[in-house]
Amino acid sequence: MKILDFNLTQDSEFVTAAARVIFEDCNRPEQTVYIKTPIPFAAGFGANPDAFLVGCLLPALHLGEKRIFLDQDICPFLKEGIGVAMNILSHWTKGSSNRRYSPIKIEAKPRENMSILSPSRTGMVISGGMDSLAALRLNRLHYPKTHPGYVRDSFFLHGFDIGGVVERGSKYHVFDRAMDAISKITRDADTQLIPVYTNIRHLCDERELWLDSFFGAVLAAMAHTFSNRINLMFIGSSYDIPNLHPCGSHPLLDPEYSSFGVRLRHRDYEMSRLAKIRIVSDWDVAFQNFRVCLANVPDRLNCGKCEKCVRTMTELTALGVLHKTRAFVEDEVTPKDIEQYDITIRVRPPFYRPMIPLLRQQGRDDLADTIERLLKEE
Repeated sequence: MKILDFNLTQDSEFVTAAARVIFEDCNRPEQTVYIKTPIPFAAGFGANPDAFLVGCLLPALHLGEKRIFLDQDICPFLKEGIGVAMNILSHWTKGSSNRRYSPIKIEAKPRENMSILSPSRTGMVISGGMDSLAALRLNRLHYPKTHPGYVRDSFFLHGFDIGGVVERGSKYHVFDRAMDAISKITRDADTQLIPVYTNIRHLCDERELWLDSFFGAVLAAMAHTFSNRINLMFIGSSYDIPNLHPCGSHPLLDPEYSSFGVRLRHRDYEMSRLAKIRIVSDWDVAFQNFRVCLANVPDRLNCGKCEKCVRTMTELTALGVLHKTRAFVEDEVTPKDIEQYDITIRVRPPFYRPMIPLLRQQGRDDLADTIERLLKEE
């Protein structure tokens, strides 16, 4: 894979960082990969080659490329981290029935001069879901406003779940609706909400690649394009310590995508999913405007029907707070809602098991019995 012709352009609405990606060892057409942000948020944004190296790494590994060549220099600290990340991924895919990710050569000159952002500034990835909202709330509870780790910027990415899969379309109206809900939260938290758009996932949007290996690298790529604005990016955890497993965003993997100038921190993985939901439920603005749904339906923030929605509603029922939020139209979960899904796949059981005793305490033996029965099929 060659990554060439880095450029930064501006039109009437956006500033766009882009590069040309040429596949050398697989039958894929050349693509222009971009990350862009609206002009009002473009301070400190640039066409950083580090961003495109991180963003293109997993498609290169997955599609069998033998090297990544860049015609611009890269941070040697990041190159070392990429080497570690590739070995982690190689270990995770050892014995895989599909493919093993063997480390490949990174061919680029080392960057000789490094400017360090001063004063320091911290950002975080925000999706509107429980992981990121708990991270933002904890930041506000734990960090004084004068501390450099106090989150100043919250980045919401189009091309992640919304607009990430080519065949599902861009769904800009869904993104705009989510932006509207999340903006209420970020205003309350006194952090700048920054929309960012990318097509990096379109290099290879296979679902297993995305979930198991890729999505954390795309978040890191976004962080590196803002290397003249922030030098620390928080990424909320997907799983807690007892349930860590190979995943696209992981406490072993995410920090290795750091450069000397932009550090990535995978945070809050000492906390369970239910603990995070408790934190969010005590923050009313967030609890009325969260977005957990991945169905991205046209008329509602959360569809109330997909597995992620049903699971979250069940968690809220277990905590006795489902009726207190307007983020769902529904205010009750039934056994039939849960039964339509296989809750034994993709490391779902750790989310469901802790609900059982809490549901019984809430008098919802019907839901607890349903979950126990379905988990026995694991």
